[in-house]
Amino acid sequence: MGAMSVRTESTAPHRAGFACFVGRPNAGKSTLTNALVGTKVAITSNRPQTTRHTVRGIVHRPDAQLVLVDTPGLHKPRTLLGERLNDVVRTTWSEVDVIGFCLPADQKLGPGDRYIAGELADIRKTPKVAIVTKTDLVDSKTLAAQLLAIDRLGKELGIEWAEIIPVSAVGDSQVSLLADLLVPLLPEGPALYPEGDLTDEPEQVMVAELIREAALEGVRDELPHSIAVVVEEMLPREDRPADKPLLDIHANVYIERPSQKGIIIGPKGKRLKEVGTKSRKHIEALLGTPVFLDLHVKVAKDWQRDPKQLRKLGF
Repeated sequence: MGAMSVRTESTAPHRAGFACFVGRPNAGKSTLTNALVGTKVAITSNRPQTTRHTVRGIVHRPDAQLVLVDTPGLHKPRTLLGERLNDVVRTTWSEVDVIGFCLPADQKLGPGDRYIAGELADIRKTPKVAIVTKTDLVDSKTLAAQLLAIDRLGKELGIEWAEIIPVSAVGDSQVSLLADLLVPLLPEGPALYPEGDLTDEPEQVMVAELIREAALEGVRDELPHSIAVVVEEMLPREDRPADKPLLDIHANVYIERPSQKGIIIGPKGKRLKEVGTKSRKHIEALLGTPVFLDLHVKVAKDWQRDPKQLRKLGF
């Protein structure tokens, strides 16, 4: 038997492709991405719309390479930014090879889930997998009811689920099972990225996200989304000995109104200093090198509604 299984494994075609997880905020998408990839790539935050950029995590396996594309949350648009995000989402959905719809086990299906499922139903060709997350938070009866509800939702909307998979991202066994079920839905082909790439997100964008996350901490209620961070430059400091490198990072934190400046900077600049210290630690861990971080707060009037500003800020 032993020789047999080895042979089938090596003759199975290698598969490679893209998957994206969708679901309302807090459905466990980023946690799942991180569990699959095994490293923190997506920015986990308990607020919608914090993952604005397509962060990709890559799962390398002997038989396959699964590239995870993180789309921003789909929501009913209220601003130009919202509409643009929704377009990005729909385009991404039609371009990936498989869509994982994340639904938390501990919350009944709600209008937000139905809204997303309705949009998913319009994307005919892409296989869809329903992933029930946070199963560690419920008993088996609740889980069974949720699985049935998802099955019914699919039938109602004409979605044929390729699989309905319960997982707890906290437990590894189910996470590798999830990968086993996603892989057969990918097209055959060679690896798309070199081994060792965990994310192809440009480092500047990840650095900007880490700064943004630190800047939002503790003031989310006052400034929910009106912060954008642009990394102007990242340059190694010259004349440093090889064993003591230093990376200079200059970044601007953009807010919409002058009145928000005080909130970000804090009394005597204390808050901004904390933001700098905190994000610097994360950036150093991400890049593996000491960093000098230079942060400035600037006002970009109503950037969420202005196409020119949006482009400049990378949306």
